[in-house]
Amino acid sequence: MKLVKITGLFLLALCWISCNSGDKSEKILEDEQQMAKVSNLPKGKLFIIGGGKRPPELVQELIEVSNLKNDTYAVILPMASVEPDSAVFYASKQFTELGIESEKIKGFNFQKNRQNVEQLDSLANAGLIYISGGDQNRFMDIVLNSPISDAIKRAYQNGATIAGTSAGAAVMSKKMITGDEFKHPEYTGDFKTIEAENIELKEGLGLIDNAIIDQHFIQRMRMNRLISTAIENPDEICIGIDESTAILVQNDSAKVLGAAQVIVLKNINKSKISKDGLIGGRDLQLSVILPGEKFAL
Repeated sequence: MKLVKITGLFLLALCWISCNSGDKSEKILEDEQQMAKVSNLPKGKLFIIGGGKRPPELVQELIEVSNLKNDTYAVILPMASVEPDSAVFYASKQFTELGIESEKIKGFNFQKNRQNVEQLDSLANAGLIYISGGDQNRFMDIVLNSPISDAIKRAYQNGATIAGTSAGAAVMSKKMITGDEFKHPEYTGDFKTIEAENIELKEGLGLIDNAIIDQHFIQRMRMNRLISTAIENPDEICIGIDESTAILVQNDSAKVLGAAQVIVLKNINKSKISKDGLIGGRDLQLSVILPGEKFAL
């Protein structure tokens, strides 16, 4: 009888040790996964400008964020512009006027399927990469799935600040607003309707994979476009950045900088109702974020 009791107690103890060991193993695995996730986060920042004029105060913020006055340099990518030389000139000018030496600013007008290896290496090691305005489709036609894209992402991963204005803002998203409409192909700049399957999205750089960026937002009254995009892309946060305004993104947080507001639209209930080519949605979440305020991504 005593032997049976001892055996039973031994089995219970063994079971307790085994169960606790399993709990500890699961906890260690969870901790390791969390550490791996944190270690894979980019060390850099995104400075996303909604277009229009860039006040000196906004450019100064960019200089400080990217440590451009210290031992680093900037690379300007003008491929979105039809006048790349002018884009490089004016982008450089905004920095030199605030005391940055011209030697610290490079302009690389990469061509499709023809890139200079030394320039790619300089791009990957830059402290600031600045993408000009123009046409985001033109930029991505050159950059998508190319060594240029790899170099930008490597720089961002290693601590660089990636900045862009107007078209250079749009390309930051994984899903990029092209500016075109499927149902109204003649471009006017006005988005007068909220229709199903109308707003064209293409693949962007993917530096933000859970948000879609729109630019010139309040000035050009692009709310209809963002509403349409939010309803049809409920897994993404839709962000409208006004002119002379930027968001500074670091990991899962964004801060509004500059002159005006940023609109944040979320379809948190994944609501989508279609009827006769129109789309609707219930309980979309709208926030108007002021300069100096932060929001989560």
